[in-house]
Order: sequence, then C-alpha cells, then structure tokens
Amino acid sequence: MQQASAIAWAQEEFGRASLGDARRTARLVRMAREVAIRPAGRVSEVFEKAAERQGAYDLLENPAVHASSLQEAAAAACAARSAEYPFVFVPVDGSSLTLTDRVRTKDFGAIGANMFGARGLKVISAIGVSPEGVPVGLLSQQWWSRKAAPKRRNKKRRGRDSRKVEEKETQHWLDAIEDTTRRLEEGAPRTRAWFQLDREADAWPQLIALTESGHDFTVRASWNRRVHTAHGTRYLRDIAKKKRILGTYNLPVPAGPGRSERVARMAVRVATVTLDLRDRTTGRSWALSVNVVWTRELRTTPRGEKPLDWLLFTSVECGTFQQACHVIFGYSQRWRIEEFHRTWKSGACKVEETQLREAAHVTKWATVLATVALRIERIKYLSRTQPDLPATVELSSVEIRTLLLLKCAQKKRNETIPDATPTIAQATRWIAELGGYTGKSSGGPPGSITIRRGLDEIRAGARVLEALESQHKM
Repeated sequence: MQQASAIAWAQEEFGRASLGDARRTARLVRMAREVAIRPAGRVSEVFEKAAERQGAYDLLENPAVHASSLQEAAAAACAARSAEYPFVFVPVDGSSLTLTDRVRTKDFGAIGANMFGARGLKVISAIGVSPEGVPVGLLSQQWWSRKAAPKRRNKKRRGRDSRKVEEKETQHWLDAIEDTTRRLEEGAPRTRAWFQLDREADAWPQLIALTESGHDFTVRASWNRRVHTAHGTRYLRDIAKKKRILGTYNLPVPAGPGRSERVARMAVRVATVTLDLRDRTTGRSWALSVNVVWTRELRTTPRGEKPLDWLLFTSVECGTFQQACHVIFGYSQRWRIEEFHRTWKSGACKVEETQLREAAHVTKWATVLATVALRIERIKYLSRTQPDLPATVELSSVEIRTLLLLKCAQKKRNETIPDATPTIAQATRWIAELGGYTGKSSGGPPGSITIRRGLDEIRAGARVLEALESQHKM
C-alpha cells in the first residue's frame, strides 16, 4: 500500500488526467492537494492565496476541461488500487445537490418535491470498497438536471409511464453500472465487481443490466415478486418462508428514529428462484434465475417496532450459512456510499455550499470534492478496520512530525506519546482530538467532521515546520 500524503494522493488521483495540456493537469493536481488539506464547499475557503484561487476558477470555468476527464482519472486511480483484490464491493446509489439558484438558471433542475421549489443537480455514484470494507475510491458518477414535467391536461390519475428506458432516469443507473464495469475491466481486469444496490434497483432494467455485466450483484428486494415454479406462478416470500433456517447470528442494533438499541437475533434462509420480470410498457418478459438470502429478526423485536428484515437477490452462491452471511456482509457495505454522501454533502466537504452557478463548473468542483470525501472516509475506516497499519499509509512524514508535536503540546499528564511512527488508529484519533473529538462523550469513534478540522490544524503546522526546516538547512 503506497504512502498517500495529500501531495502523493493528489498525484495518484489526478496525475493521469487527460486535459489537453500538461499545465492543466498540473494545476488540477495542485487543486486536489489543497482541497485534500483543507476541504470546503467554497473555492474561496480552500485557496488562501489570490493566485491559487484564480487558477482554480480558471480551470473550473475552462470549457476545454470536462468533468468526464476528471472522473476518468479518478476511476483509473480507483481501479489501480482495486487491482490488488480479487473483488471489490461496488455500492451504487443516487443523491442530489441542492444549490442556490435565485435567478433559476437553465442549468439546474427541480430537487425533491415540487412544492418546496428546491433546485440543483441529480447524480448517481458508484464507489469501490475493499473486501474488508475500506473505501477505495470513486468509480463512476452520472450527472443530470431534471427537466420540468409538462403540465397534463388530464387531471385524472396518471397511467402507466409509456416512455422508453433510455428516456427515464433509470438510464442513469444503467450508465453507472456499464461505466463501472468498463473502468474495472480496463484498470483491474482480474478484479470482479460485486455491485450492492438498495430497493430502488429492484426493477427489471437494473436486474437485467447487472446480470449482463458479467460481474456479481446483490439487490435488496422491494416487491414480493412473482416466481416461476414447477407448480405455476407463486410469490417470493411464500417460498422463502417455507425454507429451513440455515443458522442464526446476533446483530448489535444502535438506537435510531423509531428504533430501540438492542442485540437482534437474526435468522437466515436461502433459496434459488426464477423471477418473473416484465416490462409492462411493451409486454416483454424475462425469466431470471437468482439466489435469495433472507435474514429476519426473530423474537427480539421491541413491542411497536417492525423486525429487521432484508430480502436479498444475489448472483453469488449462497448454499451454506457461511456463504449467506458473506452475502449479508456484502450488502452491509452499501452503507459506505451513504456515509460518503454525508461527508461529501454535509460533513467535511460541504459541496452544496459552492457558489458556482453553472452545471459544468459545479460538476468539476464536485468531482474533486467527491474524491477528497472518499479519502477522508478511507482514513476513518482504516483506523477502525486495520488499526495497526503505520500512519505513513495516509500521512506524509512532515504531517506525522507535525501531529506528534501538536499532540505532545496537548497531551494529558498521564499520557505517553511514543517516539516511533504512530499507527493509523492512533494518528486518526489524535487528528480528531485536534478537531474537537472528545472520546466516548462524542457518541462513537471519530467522524469525518472532527477529522477534517484536525487536518486543518495539521496543514497549518506542517507549513510552518517545513519553513523552519528549510531555513535550518540553508
């Protein structure tokens, strides 16, 4: 695993970007480095010097530089990192950026319910996640602006949507799947993708596209679908209920809205079924064979709450309890993309605070911020899943020296700071403490916001330390 200080990371992420001019690529790498050191939604908050700030605006507003070129570079870097694994989980999910649009420019479209009048851009993202659950990078983003729906003369209940798939937003999901498949096959041909999608993907276009991709997938069922059997058509849950329980496991459940903290007892059943998929617009149908893993809470659900219940379609073999649990673990990695969205949108990067007002400029800036958000998530998860790795996997030597100096200045009386290079877990905790993390009283392990604040402190200190060391050498 290579050292990934902000400088090394930015070069790895965007150094291969094809922007038509080597100077533009060098500018992009410098921009990414600064954003990694000081993430923020506004360009003016990232770049302190006027020349750097103007250079960033010039690149973002240059019509010869396209967001697709930035995405290709980031995806190539992610694929290169993925090549060391036999497979990577690929969570795919949709989101939107709510952007200020007082003059209602043609670039932005409606976001959310029409009654609220929010404006912005829609996006489907696909990210790579290692088999251990650590974010690897950005594989695809599909951007679009929602067009205003035409007013209907007939006020009665709307009938079936007769548009073709390529005319619907569904097409953006298919593009993300195809784009991810291509990029992994080009950059990591021996690495399989294991797509992880939520209930929104339980539709025939997505299921067919995933099957035809040649890679693996898991999709959470949204419907009690019809299933072909030797005895005619039946329904999925009726079949699953009759399967024997392969095994049970305990699942710690944190408290949440409408959910009590508890240890849930989960029972696992599996089946192989043939789904009856139909395009109701054209009447075309498909018989799709998939494996099913059903994990459901038994006898531990508090009164008044619904039991935990995941019904999963998968292309992966799951005849044993161990195989079924691997499928369940894989689907749990889909949450990595939701955490990425939080860090990108409202956490450390705050992309929605951008003051850029053209879609082409926003998507370029948002792409850089997306890669930085994934770097922050990577640091966070390495500290949790591989805590004994040396901090040099994510921090440069000057950043580590700065961190040790700042930590020594703030250490508690009974605290000992080791002379050796700290582990990634130690370094992440110290960085978060510089950013205001207070341990257990914060409600959990360090999050992206306190890590970002701590990195701000490290950045300022590292500049001073480098300047002092440079003067000492003269």
